[in-house]
Amino acid sequence: MVKGPSTISGVLEQSLIIFGSAIVAGIIGAMLGLGGGIVIIPVLTLIFGLPIADAIGASIVSVIATSSGAAVAYVRDGLSNIRIGMFLEMATTTGAISGAYLAGVIPYRWLYIIFGVMLAYSAVALLQNRNVELPDVKRSHPLAAKLRFASTYHDAVLKRDVHYEVVNPYGGLGMMWVAGLLSGLLGIGSGLFKVLAMDVFMKLPMKVSTATSNFMIGVTAAASAGVYFARGDIQPIVAAPVALGVLIGAGAGTRWMVRFRNRTLRYVFVPVLLIVAVEMALRGAGHA
Repeated sequence: MVKGPSTISGVLEQSLIIFGSAIVAGIIGAMLGLGGGIVIIPVLTLIFGLPIADAIGASIVSVIATSSGAAVAYVRDGLSNIRIGMFLEMATTTGAISGAYLAGVIPYRWLYIIFGVMLAYSAVALLQNRNVELPDVKRSHPLAAKLRFASTYHDAVLKRDVHYEVVNPYGGLGMMWVAGLLSGLLGIGSGLFKVLAMDVFMKLPMKVSTATSNFMIGVTAAASAGVYFARGDIQPIVAAPVALGVLIGAGAGTRWMVRFRNRTLRYVFVPVLLIVAVEMALRGAGHA
């Protein structure tokens, strides 16, 4: 259970703090396609002292809420690539189920370390592509062309329609299995690796990667949520304010994301990813 006062007022105060943190998590998750877990897991473990298994259970719920709040808007605006999302989801769902079962046998200390290393890697990868506004891809991979992955969206910031092609679908598929595995292990929706797989491996525009990731993360999280629920790792008193806050934040994040440039999205959250990565890695190593 959450550490803290047992009075009704104390519980309400904690719920409000969790609710506020979840709103921030929803905004970040919707804007970068990361899922709310990237913020809510550190808040629940580092501030409230919740066991990481219970924090992951609440995060699974938040990830589904993020996807529900953001996916509809991105699909409507033509930013989400449904064909790519459904293709890659084959790998993420199988990986998520595997990860959910492994989470019951891997020591919690290693979950902290895995989470920290994953965030650090993601921050470095985003930083390396910090000045790329649109990828320079002239022709799609034959499989991507056969499945008609190439598409066009309207960029409100650039004030023009942007057409993009797709490369390396096999590399993206392999990375998505890893993303699903980490989703099941860590309950974060693996949005970080989903975005990286599409942005770095498949050379999609950052906004398309973000929007498509938001479409996918709910499906991936739902694939592993049943395992966490059956194991008793989802506490309603925590999951309820988390889900509601993330849903509200995701609505705001979808409206703000379209106003940013692709490279700005990379700049904004790299320091946050690095800070949280260090904190969680230290916690896992027993130094925090």
